[in-house]
Amino acid sequence: MTSRQRLLNAVAFKPTDRVPISTYELVGYNSRSFENNETSYQNIMEAIRAHTDCVCMWDLASDHAAALSAFPAQIDAVSKRGDEYTDTRYVLHTPKGVLTSSRRVYDNVQTTWQTEHWCKTQDDVDAFLSIPFEPLTYNSGDYARVQNEVGDRGIIMASVGDPGCAAMELMDFADATVWAMTEPEHFAATVEEFHRRGMANLENQLKTQTVDLYRIYGPEYFTPPFLPPSCFRQFVTPYVTEMTAMIHRYGGLVRVHSHGRVAQVLDDILSTGADALDPCEAPPDGDITLRALKERAAGRLCLFGNIQLKALEHADAKVIRETVIRCMEDAKAVGGFVIMPTAAPINVPLSPKTEENYRVFIDTALEYGVY
Repeated sequence: MTSRQRLLNAVAFKPTDRVPISTYELVGYNSRSFENNETSYQNIMEAIRAHTDCVCMWDLASDHAAALSAFPAQIDAVSKRGDEYTDTRYVLHTPKGVLTSSRRVYDNVQTTWQTEHWCKTQDDVDAFLSIPFEPLTYNSGDYARVQNEVGDRGIIMASVGDPGCAAMELMDFADATVWAMTEPEHFAATVEEFHRRGMANLENQLKTQTVDLYRIYGPEYFTPPFLPPSCFRQFVTPYVTEMTAMIHRYGGLVRVHSHGRVAQVLDDILSTGADALDPCEAPPDGDITLRALKERAAGRLCLFGNIQLKALEHADAKVIRETVIRCMEDAKAVGGFVIMPTAAPINVPLSPKTEENYRVFIDTALEYGVY
């Protein structure tokens, strides 16, 4: 059985020869991803290519400028070097005034930290959304390369944020939760506008090139203890349901991405019609065991996860082996499970301990995942 067949069968609860193994952001078959071009990652990436099932994270290029719009808003940027990091300050010119934001990138860390958000007040939000909406256009010119590299060794997955995510990320997280709770009408109007823009963009994306799987991110912002389940039902469920229906119409599959405590909103996630859920974090990071999650999903959601990245980075190899075995005991039965870490390392160089634990994870999953 090819990796492509194995992954698609798992999502559809069809028979597979073994539990698929995904290494999430460590994508074996995308020659342009950083991990395939960083010397310290080369040995583990060879093992990943040889023994796991690739879910290639890849997104179409677009002409996005700001506010989910292709409108050519003026954005000025000035960068400044610090001690082992680079700060960049952005100035966005909107019809209702100037907004600023800042980001920091540390040397040898493959991520970006948002140190200042565009919006500090509701007036800032209104200014941000005063940028006229022009639907995005997408370029699928890189698709042939990725499809050729992945082949039958896996599937291709794009990522798209839900409208609640777009709203929450306008502000510092603490301020955004207060905004959602204390000014629900204004927050709801903002989410609705982002949804209007996002659905037009999503359809343009799907028309340009539909890939195998779509990861919808953002629902985690509305899970307890950050916000009550009622906010999830208002600001996530109806919108993700519409996104899922559209993706299905174009032949794609949907994986909802939500870290943290999903037990109280699991029925809402199930109601969206999504095909899969990740990363299915066990307590204490989440609030539901993998076994209980599998029982409640009851053949309706394929589960991706349950190996914590922090364990892969810091735990003893014996702990990793025991964790993988327990995952198989809890979720292997009747299919619908892809074993996967909750995230991926971003430090350069890759530590020897992390590499060793990834090897233990993969080897143990191969040993105990056979049907």
